[in-house]
Amino acid sequence: MDTKIGSLDACKPANNAVCCPSNGSVCTIQNSVPSTVVTSSEATLGRHLARRLVQIGITDVFSVPGDFNLTLLDHLIAEPGLNNIGCCNELNAGYAADGYARSRGVGACVVTFTVGGLSVLNAIAGAYSENLPLICIVGGPNSNDYGTNRILHHTIGLPDFSQELRCFQTVTCFQAVVNNLEDAHELIDTAISTALKESKPVYISIGCNLPGIPHPTFSRDPVPFSLSPKVSNPHGLEAAVEAAAQFLNKAVKPVLVGGPKLRVAKGCDAFVELADACGYALSVMPSAKGLVPEHHPHFIGTYWGAVSTSFCAEIVESADSYLFAGPIFNDYSSVGYSLLLKREKAIIVQPDRVTIGNGPTFGCVLMKDFLQALSKRVNKNTTAYENYHRIFVPEGHPLKSEPKEALRVNILFQHIQKMLSGQTAVIAETGDSWFNCQKLKLPKGCGYEFQMQYGSIGWSVGATLGYAQAVPEKRVIACIGDGSFQVTAQDISTMIRCGQKTIIFLINNGGYTIEVEIHDGPYNVIKNWNYTALVDAIHNGEGKCWTTKVRCEEELIEAIGTATGDKKDSLCFIEVAVVRGEAEV
Repeated sequence: MDTKIGSLDACKPANNAVCCPSNGSVCTIQNSVPSTVVTSSEATLGRHLARRLVQIGITDVFSVPGDFNLTLLDHLIAEPGLNNIGCCNELNAGYAADGYARSRGVGACVVTFTVGGLSVLNAIAGAYSENLPLICIVGGPNSNDYGTNRILHHTIGLPDFSQELRCFQTVTCFQAVVNNLEDAHELIDTAISTALKESKPVYISIGCNLPGIPHPTFSRDPVPFSLSPKVSNPHGLEAAVEAAAQFLNKAVKPVLVGGPKLRVAKGCDAFVELADACGYALSVMPSAKGLVPEHHPHFIGTYWGAVSTSFCAEIVESADSYLFAGPIFNDYSSVGYSLLLKREKAIIVQPDRVTIGNGPTFGCVLMKDFLQALSKRVNKNTTAYENYHRIFVPEGHPLKSEPKEALRVNILFQHIQKMLSGQTAVIAETGDSWFNCQKLKLPKGCGYEFQMQYGSIGWSVGATLGYAQAVPEKRVIACIGDGSFQVTAQDISTMIRCGQKTIIFLINNGGYTIEVEIHDGPYNVIKNWNYTALVDAIHNGEGKCWTTKVRCEEELIEAIGTATGDKKDSLCFIEVAVVRGEAEV
């Protein structure tokens, strides 16, 4: 096994269809950067950090300037391979780094001490829950202020600078507080490499007076990382594969279900390899949508209990054996823990562990290795898929709208479906867009992202910014509810400034529709905005941006035609007015 994590190009899936890098959850270390001596004036902490970010595949950092990080930002923007994306607030900078990491394998944001750090914290928690390697860099206090009992601004008024650090300790896998140059090189490299190995966010605080000071430890360009890969225990692997093969080969109608941890476990391609070999009916949990190619010949849809794709739950829950690869059974994905599954029928494959039914568990067994080995040991069995094919009834088309009839959500998503291709990606906002976007059938190469585990409303605006910046060759289609948009709307400004060509469907149904479904009340009704006028004001004649408001199918068709035609090189904001409560969930 190669111990080098390859270049960015090497880690793209062969079919460009999934958001799980083919050689791992992180595939961003470029080994083409030479190690050369640098001049003493350039041998600085700031330059070292900038070079490290470029080496691991980051070409854009998302930042909000503050007095503690200004000198650091000077050094980051001086790096030719690094582009600074100034965001409107720290929360969106964190969300943007999250979206960027979903495509590139790693992302980074830069904020200022405490007021910036605590603002970005929610986004970092979301990245932690989604197993995304994200480098959160904070401009910290002057190193000379430590131990002086001084009270600094941007603090809560105590001479203790550790409040921010303590907050980050529970949502990052490593924390580095750099307040002297002697161990700065080690701390920075350890933090970044830990983020890559653990596929979790890390926190790096850098004293505001340190980025520009030369130091001998930075006298050469950093040598590219060589990260030792995790390996399976060969005896445990063989035992797990033998037990799983026996379990599955005696089943009459086994099925496969992909889960969200396929990404972090580097198991996407191996899972498809197993599906090709075994012939089982193939489905995904809702939080894994986009990780498994939906054009696979045995794909039957999303398994989500009572709200599954039509006929999918019947096949999964009636199976006499099911293999779940990387599942998370939380209250969302299990529809309130109502899945009709039996543990004794299940093989649960986690990133480094396999459990067979109620029986043995095999540790130190990597998912990728297990699935690849199992694909060579299972018998072909297409019974479950044949059963699905026998009961499957194609979905009917929504009733044709009457002329100028108020737009229904199912009509909207029927037209969004027609827009999808290998050159597009879908970002689904937390809320009823989860359910509506789950129904979309992703063509080969179409990306798909949403934040199901953490479920923070407003996530999609920043994530769309970051994702679109990471893959400019794709046109991002974002489906955002009006309530969520009001949380993070400002960074439409940054999308325009960056020249992005995203299409945003702002679904205006007068409030928090998903929460109406859970528990209705007057607090779910929000103040209606003139959303197109707001975006026009943000645009302010600078950059390429086009807005429109649609209320019926005829206007929607015309708007999509314009967005994909004359305005294909512009950011397009389409406000879709639908009846309040129209969620189609």
